[in-house]
Amino acid sequence: MLIVDDDIRNIFALTGALEQHGITVLNAENGKDGLEALKNNPGIDVVLMDIMMPELDGYDTIRIIRRLDEFKNLPVIAVTAKAMKGIARNASRPAPRTTSPSPSISNSCCRCCGRLAK
Repeated sequence: MLIVDDDIRNIFALTGALEQHGITVLNAENGKDGLEALKNNPGIDVVLMDIMMPELDGYDTIRIIRRLDEFKNLPVIAVTAKAMKGIARNASRPAPRTTSPSPSISNSCCRCCGRLAK
């Protein structure tokens, strides 16, 4: 699994929760590094993508991922600290699988990520 988030505290919290469920986690601190991580680690099964990042935000990063043939069906979960209807609606345009408030991650979310991460 790849976590793309510019806030190291979120990466730390999410990684800790996911690793407790046996999920191997890689991370990147911005969209550009996230794209590089995907290209350099073809075994990534799912991405947790922060939406609000400087430089290359989550929306644009997801759009780029969807244009790449090898990743167009990759599950992407949009994660945002701004849990608002508009964020979820806008995140749907570049086709993430779902949205989740950041850094909150429940056991059910971890189980879902575990099912997506082969």
